[in-house]
Amino acid sequence: MFSDFEDMEIQERIAQKAHDLFLKYGIRSISMDEIASQLGISKKTIYQFFADKDALVDNVIDIVICSNEQECRLHREASENPVHEILIATDMVQEMLTTMNPTIMFDLQKYHPAAFKKLADHKNEFLYTLIKDNLEEGIATQLYRPGINTEILSRFRLATVFMLFNPDLYPLGKKSIGAIIEEVTIHFIYGIATPKGQKLLQKYLLKREKHSEKQ
Repeated sequence: MFSDFEDMEIQERIAQKAHDLFLKYGIRSISMDEIASQLGISKKTIYQFFADKDALVDNVIDIVICSNEQECRLHREASENPVHEILIATDMVQEMLTTMNPTIMFDLQKYHPAAFKKLADHKNEFLYTLIKDNLEEGIATQLYRPGINTEILSRFRLATVFMLFNPDLYPLGKKSIGAIIEEVTIHFIYGIATPKGQKLLQKYLLKREKHSEKQ
C-alpha cells in the first residue's frame, strides 16, 4: 500500500516538474534527461512511469485541463455578473501567459498531436460551454444585447483568444500578449453589451485603472 502511494507521489512529481519546465521553455526544448536532472533522478525512473515523452506530455495536458476547469468554476462563482466574469477570466489568462512560453501550442500541434487534440477538445467543449453560458446569462440580465447569436460569438471568442499564440499574427516581442488579450476582450464586451452593460464595464475599467495607478 505504501509502495503504491510512493509510486504515485513520484509520478506526480515527474509530471509537475515537466509541466513547469514545458510552460517556461516550451516542450520541444526540454528533454527527458533535463527533467530527470532537475528532479535528481535517473531517466530510467521516468520511463518506469511514462513510456515516452508523448505519454508525459499527455499527462501534463491532463494537469493543465484539470487546473483550468477548477479555476474557471471558482471564478464563475466569485464573479458579480457576466461582465465581471469575463474580466476575471481575462486576468487569469494574462497571469498564465506571463509564465507560459508562447511556442508551447506550436510544439503541441506539431510534435504531440494526440495531446493537442485533447486540449482542443477541452477548448471546444468545456470552454465553449462556459462562454455560451456567460453570454446567455448576460442576455437574461440585460447586460448583453438580446439579438446576439450566442453560438457564433462563443466560437468567435475562443478563436480570438487562441489566435494570440500564432506568431504570424502577433510576432514575439512586438507587444505583450497580456496587453493584446485585454484590448481584444474590451472590444468584445463593448460589441455585445447593452448601454447598461457598457456602463458596468466602464465602472470596472475605471476601478482597475485606479488600482494599477496605486501599484
